[in-house]
Amino acid sequence: MRFEPTSLAGVVLVEPTVFGDARGHFFESWNARRFSDAGLDVAFVQDNQSRSSRNVLRGLHYQLPRPQGKLVRCTSGSIHDVVVDIRRSSPTFGQWYGVDLTADNRRMLWIPAGFAHGFVVTSDSAEIIYKVTDYWAPDCERTIAWNDPALAIRWPLDGAPVLSAKDSAGLALASSPHFD
Repeated sequence: MRFEPTSLAGVVLVEPTVFGDARGHFFESWNARRFSDAGLDVAFVQDNQSRSSRNVLRGLHYQLPRPQGKLVRCTSGSIHDVVVDIRRSSPTFGQWYGVDLTADNRRMLWIPAGFAHGFVVTSDSAEIIYKVTDYWAPDCERTIAWNDPALAIRWPLDGAPVLSAKDSAGLALASSPHFD
């Protein structure tokens, strides 16, 4: 596995080592020892999986006061994954990072607590699996507006996004609760 730091401290792009032959391929999508050796000591408590159609945009989500770290992976199709630093004390507060995660490139994104997360589906459909470090807590869910002009996220949309009621009602970053 290769661990590549991103422009946001703590967010890491993970590229697995893929072993392939005429039969197909094999790779480790999670290995606690390798993550620990890379300085990422995390304990996951839950795996989530979602399937969405083209232009479905989910996010920007986070939990407060029960934050979740996430390891996100696309297992079918492709998504553009986005994280926003919402740690008030961070030098990159309010900045975002985006990356394409696809079934073909097999990349994963480690998102520690302190970030809002979202993605848009860029293929006909996509499935993602993500491991989280704390359980889902509906009373702690928060949503930042995907189209907040202060963030100016460049979403690779092919038409209007398909949003849930929750995501349509997201707050501006300036009005959202933040991490310290």
